[in-house]
Amino acid sequence: MEETSGFRKELVSRLLHLHFRDCKTKVSGDALQLMAEFLRIFVVEAAARGVCQAQAEDLDVVNVDQLEKVLPQLLLDF
Repeated sequence: MEETSGFRKELVSRLLHLHFRDCKTKVSGDALQLMAEFLRIFVVEAAARGVCQAQAEDLDVVNVDQLEKVLPQLLLDF
């Protein structure tokens, strides 16, 4: 099966394992694929909300300031 996410399974696995208390914890391939898709959706949604915020401020470019403004609600929604 081809991976459609912009996140490689190895990267997702590494990110998850950084936060596990037990280093022997394993993650199935399906769980990694699901987590990669979740991360992709999260990033796309953050970008879309950043664009809306920049447009509301009459800006042509999204920068960190717009992302910081939308981040609290984005985190609550996810």
